Amino acid sequence: MADDATRFLRVLLPAVREAAAIARSLEGRVKNRPKSGETTAVKQALTTADTEAQEALLLALREHFPGVQLAAEEDTPSVSFFGEGGEALVVIDPIDGTLRSYLGGDGPYAVLIGLATRQHYDAALVALPREELIFDALRGGGAHFAHRQGARRPAVVSADGDRVLVSHGMPEVVCARLRAQGLEVGMASGGAVGLAPLIPGVRAGLRYAAGPGGVSIRGRISLLVAREAGLELRGAGHESFPDDLETPAPILRVATSDADFEVLREALSAADLAS
Repeated sequence: MADDATRFLRVLLPAVREAAAIARSLEGRVKNRPKSGETTAVKQALTTADTEAQEALLLALREHFPGVQLAAEEDTPSVSFFGEGGEALVVIDPIDGTLRSYLGGDGPYAVLIGLATRQHYDAALVALPREELIFDALRGGGAHFAHRQGARRPAVVSADGDRVLVSHGMPEVVCARLRAQGLEVGMASGGAVGLAPLIPGVRAGLRYAAGPGGVSIRGRISLLVAREAGLELRGAGHESFPDDLETPAPILRVATSDADFEVLREALSAADLAS
């Protein structure tokens, strides 16, 4: 599977660049076309950028990995070419943060695609189009990034500045507690929060996912990048954030020091979210 994961990164990286370029080029020019059958505005959000970006990813996937099982966020034409079998699972979110980050302009949004086997991600690609960053990671093989169209280099934890990225929907009392510590709070999509200290000027990330399973399988794609870059991921307490796709986990803290992890935990306690 290691060879497949390496090939996955090689052949999907150009497609992720294309998807990110599509999203960026349509930013501010597309409107929300809410999906039916969803219960919240966040889940209903859909734009032409979502569908076109996903098709760019699926065309490459169909050519090189036609036999994989697919979990795609949107119901676009190429989805029908993939079956339900296959040992490997490919998870796609063409625009993570459509409603608030993409349409609303509130913080980084992301293009996410990951290859998983046996309930663990083996390869991951994450683009932050607005920041012109693309990250990739291979399980056991490290993480890399490229800025704009520059060369691919090993991902480096910056954790500089006093900015903390938090997920949309974070209780305001938590954000207020962070600000009281002298930190700047910025909203972001879940995929961006998951690798926050790899983004220049960002010190830590904090996510609260209120659904029954907590952070979704799509939201866990960027965590492989974070881990392979050397970041530590924790839940609400001292436990590590689960490395698999399904273990329920509503709280994600991403930081580089025990002191910062404690600041994040103390902020969560303001909303009774810390254990």
